[in-house]
Amino acid sequence: MNIEQQITTLRNELREHNYNYYVLDTPTISDFEFDQKLKQLQDLEKANLQFYDANSPTLRVGGEITKNFETVPHTYRMYSLDNSYSKEDLEDWEKRIEKMVDGNVEFTCELKYDGASISLTYKDGKLKKAVTRGDGFQGDDVTANVKTIRSIPLQLKGDFPPLFDIRGEIVLPFEGFTKMNAERVELGEEPYRNPRNTASGSLKLQDSAEVAKRPLDCLLYSLKGERLPIKTQFENLEKARQWGFKVPEAAKLAKNLDEVLEFVNYWDVHRHELPYETDGVVVKVNNLQQQEELGYTAKSPRWAMAYKFKAEQVSTVLNQITYQVGRTGAITPVANLEPVELAGTIVKRASLHNADQIEKLDIREGDTVFVEKGGEIIPKIIGVDFTQRDPNTSPTNYITECPECGTVLVRTEGEAQHYCPNAEGCPPQIIGRIQHFISRKAMDIEGLGGETVTLLVNNGLINNYADLYLLKEKQITPLERMAQKSAENMIKGIEASKQIPFERVLFGLGIRYVGETVAKKLAKHYKTIDALKNASEEELITVDEIGERIAQSVVSFFASEENIATIERMKSYGIQLEISADKLANQTDILKGNTFVVSGVFTKVSRDELKKLIEDNGGKVSGSISAKTNYVVAGDNMGPSKKTKAESLGVAIISEDDFLQMIS
Repeated sequence: MNIEQQITTLRNELREHNYNYYVLDTPTISDFEFDQKLKQLQDLEKANLQFYDANSPTLRVGGEITKNFETVPHTYRMYSLDNSYSKEDLEDWEKRIEKMVDGNVEFTCELKYDGASISLTYKDGKLKKAVTRGDGFQGDDVTANVKTIRSIPLQLKGDFPPLFDIRGEIVLPFEGFTKMNAERVELGEEPYRNPRNTASGSLKLQDSAEVAKRPLDCLLYSLKGERLPIKTQFENLEKARQWGFKVPEAAKLAKNLDEVLEFVNYWDVHRHELPYETDGVVVKVNNLQQQEELGYTAKSPRWAMAYKFKAEQVSTVLNQITYQVGRTGAITPVANLEPVELAGTIVKRASLHNADQIEKLDIREGDTVFVEKGGEIIPKIIGVDFTQRDPNTSPTNYITECPECGTVLVRTEGEAQHYCPNAEGCPPQIIGRIQHFISRKAMDIEGLGGETVTLLVNNGLINNYADLYLLKEKQITPLERMAQKSAENMIKGIEASKQIPFERVLFGLGIRYVGETVAKKLAKHYKTIDALKNASEEELITVDEIGERIAQSVVSFFASEENIATIERMKSYGIQLEISADKLANQTDILKGNTFVVSGVFTKVSRDELKKLIEDNGGKVSGSISAKTNYVVAGDNMGPSKKTKAESLGVAIISEDDFLQMIS
């Protein structure tokens, strides 16, 4: 056997032993024998560098240093899940599904593990990339760190596709977490608070050798790719398991909602026996074609629902109520609590939402209150223990002036929130607007973070987002924690942001109620900031999904002389305030005024591409057939009830070829 064959044989042996130990939990050799083989491979590789392999088992020990984690886009967006907390929530969800798809609906039930979401890309069976969730559209490349996690295969086995992504959760088992903390306490260091945050923080350590020392695990649950050889979610899990991934065995195929609830009830009791943190169950429509039919809302898949186990609850003392000012001027009352441990974290503060909530619960400073983590994420006060109340306390009087600038607060009729109207002079509003402008989903300015914005505002260097484009290195370097390189990176990041497309600039302007999705719709409809600026309320309401409240807010924003002056300055600096010529070249109004429903499986373009073509050509995509539907684009396996409904309403049914001809 020559050197190359020896290296290949050892790599294959070690991969198999690694899989047996970390995925199947059934080791076939001792740790000593494994280490000996690993040492032998390391020596051979070191002496024969021409046989280097980026996915060799020897690289699991880490050693690569990453100072800046590159932000990369996800090939397939990572959506969040809608939450449910009761049987009734799941029943309502099932009814919505049954109205939208044909045939019997089965479900796959999986445990919802509490860790750090990750997306892994495999090409020709080798791990190419590992990216954190980030904002769902893009995340941080943490490949070097993820390669040290031994339950993640670096080389697949079996009949895997040539290219695909797989999603999962990186977790820290209780046993490993306890051991890590025991070592920290022995060294006189502060113990980690909970496994989830520790797992998440581990992915961003600069030295992958340090990550390799942590007993992280990875549980996989979802494949993403073009034309994968899989028809159901349950098959999705089985295939991933065959290719070498660690897929929890707890998953179950449920024929109806009763079986889903059996699964939920069982694990609500038995979850405490698991080696990992779990906070609920994820229920998914099993059939992947039905998943495609159901599609997505702006934030979540319609075909999946997270059922959250009952939240943990504790009582503690409310020491003081303070008030925060948001970027839109909204005032949020905050309960400052006697620190208390809740669901693995120390809770010191909780939102009280608004004046109505305080009055409804009759919350007062000094009260003993019941605190719950809604979905075990955000702490909230759910009630007062009146048996503990001092009879001499007075009801809480909500503030009447802004705690930051002293301006008298306003409260619009029909709204629960109080607002500070001093948009141009209230420091938290100024800072908050600029922080929103530079955020990842908006201008994504590299080298500039929220704390730096505060520093720049407090030092009088900027007062609104247009001022960023006048900054010079020599103004920045004297500031606290600012070196020459930091200043250079910031100026480069600000300059690069001039290429950010119009819809993201529009979102970054921070117009109240204009979120990411609304900004895209407005940008697409009006195409330039000037056309949007001149639109009336009546005109805005005619735009798809733009209601009266959004229309009023947009008109109000452009009625401000300060806002108009800022936008004119931004134009002069070269910021994208209209859709680029390239994008316009791919958009037409051919389908304007027509609503389409897409149903079935297509051969020339994917379902998502088909929907994009409809929208790029001025049409609207709907999830269900109604009297307002103009066309149903029908592929193979179109649901019979959809066909019947379209025919009964006189809606035209066209093929994929008919549609492509329509826009050609």
